[in-house]
Amino acid sequence: MSTIVTGSIENRLAARVLAEREQRGWSVAELATKSGVSRAMISKIERGDASPTASLLVKIAAAFGLPLSLLLARAEGDASRISRAGDQQRWQDPESGYRRRAVSPPSDGLLQLTEVELPAGAKLSFPVEAYTFIHQQIWILEGTLTFHEGQTIHRLGPGDCLSLGPPSEHTFENQTTRLCRYLVIVVRR
Repeated sequence: MSTIVTGSIENRLAARVLAEREQRGWSVAELATKSGVSRAMISKIERGDASPTASLLVKIAAAFGLPLSLLLARAEGDASRISRAGDQQRWQDPESGYRRRAVSPPSDGLLQLTEVELPAGAKLSFPVEAYTFIHQQIWILEGTLTFHEGQTIHRLGPGDCLSLGPPSEHTFENQTTRLCRYLVIVVRR
């Protein structure tokens, strides 16, 4: 399988992390302390020398006070109010194979729709910080998702829609042998 991440999105993501850090007047060491990501890794990300995992990006986004979806949208887009199917940015987590497609126009920072494909057997966890600034719903389009919301486990099938509760650690898990595809709806608080 070929990777969906292109050099241009990696370069834009690197530039966005650097811009967000500099906009706040933070050093690499300050961002490292606030995010829990090493200075060396942040430097590699900002130079475009490393393809960060979703877990690392969540920590960096949370340090900036942003949901991951908004950090990625800022890296991906322009100020357009329309998002053409062929132009929608795609990103793949190099660790889990998790793939996301930004459906919403990048100019809309309040509401974001993201289509996600979770490969068979894949498992992806996000810390509580990823959910601090957002309200999120998950709508299953195909396959089965086992969603761990803190200590609660939800098994969701096609057509099921879950509104997430208070911020907690979440794990998205595909325990099947088929692809799971779902839509994530995020509203910034």
